[in-house]
Amino acid sequence: MNTNSNAYTVIYSTIIVVVVAAVLAFVATALKPMQTANEKAETISQILTAAQFGEKASWTDNNATIAFYKENIEKAYTVDLEGNEVKDLDIADAEVYSTSDLKAQNYAIRDGAGAKLPVYVFKNGVKVIPVYGAGLWGPVWGYIAVGSEGNIAGAYFDHASETPGLGGKIKDDPSFRAQFIGKKFDFSDEKPFAIVKGGAPAGKDNAIDAITGATMTSNGVDAAINTWAKAYEKVLSAEISVEQTEVSADEAEVNVEE
Repeated sequence: MNTNSNAYTVIYSTIIVVVVAAVLAFVATALKPMQTANEKAETISQILTAAQFGEKASWTDNNATIAFYKENIEKAYTVDLEGNEVKDLDIADAEVYSTSDLKAQNYAIRDGAGAKLPVYVFKNGVKVIPVYGAGLWGPVWGYIAVGSEGNIAGAYFDHASETPGLGGKIKDDPSFRAQFIGKKFDFSDEKPFAIVKGGAPAGKDNAIDAITGATMTSNGVDAAINTWAKAYEKVLSAEISVEQTEVSADEAEVNVEE
C-alpha cells in the first residue's frame, strides 16, 4: 500500500482511533469498581464527620471507613416528601447516596414529587440528612447531623469548584462548620435555618454567620439547607416534637414534686 496515499492515512488514523478507544474503554471498565469504592468511602467519611465521629481525615483507608460506618450505623432508609419511609438502604453493603444521587433528588424536591431522600441513623442517636444545591461556580453539598434532642450535632460541607480561601471555606474552615453545633431548625420561621451576611442576630437559634467575602457561596449553602430541610420537615419536626415532649414531662415531674 502506498503510505503516502490518502487512503493509507485514513485507514491508519481509523485503526489508531479504534485501538485508543478500546484501550480507554478497557481502562475505564477496569477502574470503575475502584472509583465506585472511593466515591462511597468519601461520602461515608463526610457523613461520619457530620455525625461527629471524627474529622474526615481520620479515615484514610476505604475499607476502614466503610467498616467503621457499618459498626456504628443503626438504620438507613429513604423517605418521601411526607416523611413516610419508602425503603431501607442496605447497611450490610454500606449503601449510601452519592452526589449524583443527591443531584437527582434535588430535582425531585423542586418538582414536588418522586423524592426518595436518605436518612442515616446512628447507634448514638444521631440522625444525618444530606443537602445539595448550587454555589458560585458549581454544586455544593453537605450533611447535617441532628441529635435525639433536636439540636444540630454537627455538619460537613463540600463543593465542586468554589474559590479557595473564600467559598472553599465551607469545606476547609472547621470554624464555619462548628457554628452549626447546638443550633436548631425552626419551621415556624420564614427560613428553618439561615446563614446571615453580617452576622447572625444574637440569641437566634436557627442562624449562623456567613463567610466573609463569599456571599454567593454562603447564599448557595443557605438555599440548599432550606430547600432540603423543608423536604425533611416531617422527619425533623418529629425530632423537635420528641424534645418538646421530654421537656414537658420533666416540667410536669418538677411540678408534682413541688
